[in-house]
Order: sequence, then structure tokens, then C-alpha cells
Amino acid sequence: MSKHNINIQDGFLFQNLKEATRLELELVTGRTLVGRLKRFDRFAVVLEIAEGEEVLIYKHAISTIGQAR
Repeated sequence: MSKHNINIQDGFLFQNLKEATRLELELVTGRTLVGRLKRFDRFAVVLEIAEGEEVLIYKHAISTIGQAR
């Protein structure tokens, strides 16, 4: 019998990527970034913070992620 690994992080990010919702990322430095998720992998996320302006953020630098108000 195989064990299914449930990855909550990937599920959350994929859902927000698919719905193109605006996210609020708080970094460990205290800085907050708001934008739409464009891509992600095991180590980083790409956030579009303005039209055509994308930022690469390493996951170890993120404190919290939530939907923007």
C-alpha cells in the first residue's frame, strides 16, 4: 500500500495561481509584498507586483502568505 504525501503548501499555491487571486506575502524581514502569483517551485515563488514587474522570492524568506484584502 503506497502512502500519499499531502503537500498543503503546493495545494494552496496552485489554487491561488489558478484563480489569479491577489496575495499578500510577509517576509521574515517584516516587509510586505502584494501581487499575483505567476509561478512557483520547491524553492521560490514569482510574484507580479505591478503590470509586467515580477519579483522572485525564495520561500525561506517568506513568513506568511494570505489573500490580499
